[in-house]
This record gives sequence, structure tokens and C-alpha cells, in this order.
Amino acid sequence: MKGNFQNIFLAIFIAGGILGVLVFSGTIPIGKKNSLGGQGTVVLWGTINQQLILPAVDDFNRVNTDFVLKYVQKDPVTFDQDLLEALASGNGPDLFFLPDNLIHHYQNRILTIPYTSLPIATFKTSFVGASDVFLSSKGITALPLYVDPMVMYYNRSILDANNIVNPPATWDELQNLIPVLTKKDQNNKIIKSAVALGQFSNISHAKDIISTLFMQAGNSIVAEQNGLYYSSLASGPVSLDSFLKFYTDFANPLNTSYSWNKSLPVSINSFSSEDVAFYFGYSSELPVLVNKNPNQNFLVAPMPQFKNSKTKVTFGHVTGVAISSASKNSTAAFTVAGILTNGTFFSKIFGQLSVVPARRDLLTVKPTDAYFPIFYSSALFAKSWSDPSTLDTDIIFQGMIDNILSGNMVISNALSDASMKLSLLLAK
Repeated sequence: MKGNFQNIFLAIFIAGGILGVLVFSGTIPIGKKNSLGGQGTVVLWGTINQQLILPAVDDFNRVNTDFVLKYVQKDPVTFDQDLLEALASGNGPDLFFLPDNLIHHYQNRILTIPYTSLPIATFKTSFVGASDVFLSSKGITALPLYVDPMVMYYNRSILDANNIVNPPATWDELQNLIPVLTKKDQNNKIIKSAVALGQFSNISHAKDIISTLFMQAGNSIVAEQNGLYYSSLASGPVSLDSFLKFYTDFANPLNTSYSWNKSLPVSINSFSSEDVAFYFGYSSELPVLVNKNPNQNFLVAPMPQFKNSKTKVTFGHVTGVAISSASKNSTAAFTVAGILTNGTFFSKIFGQLSVVPARRDLLTVKPTDAYFPIFYSSALFAKSWSDPSTLDTDIIFQGMIDNILSGNMVISNALSDASMKLSLLLAK
């Protein structure tokens, strides 16, 4: 009897999935009244300000009369706990916004979309590569909505004053600028820096910068097989030793790349006070940087790449729409998620959040301002990984860097230690 129920449920879900595929492929047009089946109220939880999102929700409900979409804004500080408690009690939402760093945490509370409902080929041709973090051997954990790519902000005035015409496109070019842009006093104390790299505790997004280097080396950081996740730091196709040495050399006073130490302020503050020329941050930080110093003359460039690399890679966070396994209206929830991730309704919100749509077709027409063209192009070569616990992995990565800089471990041992700890964390 139980098996029959599961087969019937799967058949219904696949039927809803066919509708989703039609939405993704454009066979069912979005933007006019449609009858998609699967009626009812669909509740969506998220932390996006409701003042931004409610106009899009109203547009959705006006166009799609078969559904009533209800958005509930939650406090970012308590969102995780609120969602866990609601799902445990059976009173949770049908859909919720799922950032990549919560995939591992919620994998047993998500209704995984089978590839019979949404073929992997359709997924990959519809969404940017960073979205692959939502793919597993069991199916799709969430439908991608937007990407927040890591880019390189640079102080235009500092480069102009030093006769530097263009920002560096490669890490080699960046290294060559260290002697030009890093200024020291008579006691060899850094007073102006080219770039904040090498340390961990006072570098904003240090783990993500290191992740970028590792992924540019071809390492996925976390791998999955048959539903089991494990670290690839010590078992990838290329040794990461030289890439980790490249990073830590920026904090080595005996190296020509030396430009940063742990006594300096946090890198985002140093950049805004115009004491560091380059800052690696996210597209979503644009409003923050503008507000920190409205008079600062800065622009944005793609993340540097290694010389002669055949591909481009930067790190990027991706957020999707996940279907709760406790949803009582899963077919409607899947169809609504498909419509929402089509991008039509949330297109204005992306700009207000300074993030980029995850759908490839929405990236073909770039904005014409000074920043978003770089954000859009960077989203196309962004990658992510399934972080099991942001706080715990911060500790693991910081320990790896601190052990190297203190001389407690050689680089290979520090990598092995970090990889082992990450695998243990993933196994929990």
C-alpha cells in the first residue's frame, strides 16, 4: 500500500515537473494569464525585505490566477532556527529561499526534484555553472534564482596616481604591482597596501578567496557520490600546495609579494579608507562600499586568473528556491518555483540587491552602468561548493592558514589536516 502511494505521488510530481520543464524551455510563456494546474496557496519564506519583494508577488498573483503566492519575511538572524522548528512541527512553508551554504544543512528536509521531472540537460542549459551546487546524485535540491559573484574592486585614483592604466587581469600582473603600490615607512611597517591577501582573520571573505584559488586549480573542494559528501582538498586532480603557498606568500615579510599582516584593519575598511588598492568582494557589496565612502573613486574588474589558464573561475554564492518535504501542495509548489526562477517577476529585485539572475537567457542583455556588466560576465564563470557549516569551515580554513604562517605545519600537512576535518564535518 505504501509503495502504491509513493508511485502515485511520484506520478503527480512528475506531471508537475513536466509543467516546470515547459516553463524553463519557454513552451509555456510567462507574463500573461496561464492555466498551469495545481491550484492553491503556496507559502514562500525568505529574508529579502518584503517591501522589495511584495510588488513582484502581487504581479505574480495577478498573472497566475491558479495560485495564491504568499511571501513571509523572516529575520536573517533567526531564519535557520525558525525554519527548522516550523518544518519539524509540520507548519513550515511550501517553498523557501535556499543559499548554497545551507544545502547540506537542509538536504533531509527538501523535496529533491528528480531528473525525470527536470532533466539535468535542461537544468544546465538554463542556469549558470554556479547553480550546479544544487545538483546531486539524487536530483535537484533547489531551482536557482540569483548569483552573487566575487569580483575585484579597485581604487581608480590610486592606480591613476601610479600610472597604472588597467587593473590586473592575472595574478602575475597583480604580484608585479606589489612593489609599486605597497608603501612602507622607515621601520618597514606597511602604511599603504596593494592588496589584502595571505592572512585570514582580518581579510574579508578570506575563505572564499582561497576557495577561488583552489577552484581555479580545478579542485571542487567538496565532492559528492551516492549521497555522501567528502572533501577533495587533498585528493583533487592537482596538488594545491603551490596555490596555498601563493596565497600565504602575501603575508610573508621575506617574500617580494609581502603586502599584508594581521596588525592591519579588516580589508573592507582598509579599502574604503583608501589604504589598499584592491578589494575582493561580492557584487552585493556595491551599496555597502558606496555608503562607506561616497567620495571614493572605485570601479570593478573580474577576479584575476592564473596566467595561460584555459578557463575562468571565480567564487560565487547562489540562492535558489527549495521545495519543503513537508509541503502539502508540492505539485503547485514546484510549478510556482519554476515560474519564479524564470526571472520575469524578480528581475527588478536583482538590481536592487546588486545580484545577478541565475538564468543564462537573462544574462544576454547586460545593464550599461559602470558595475553590472562585470557582475553579469562574472556570474557566467562563477562556481560554488556545498559548505556544511559556515562557522566551522571558517575555523578549518583559518587553522590551515595560521598553521602555515606560524610554521606549525608545512603546507602539505596543513592541507591534509584541513581536508580531514572538512570530511568529518561533512559526514555529520
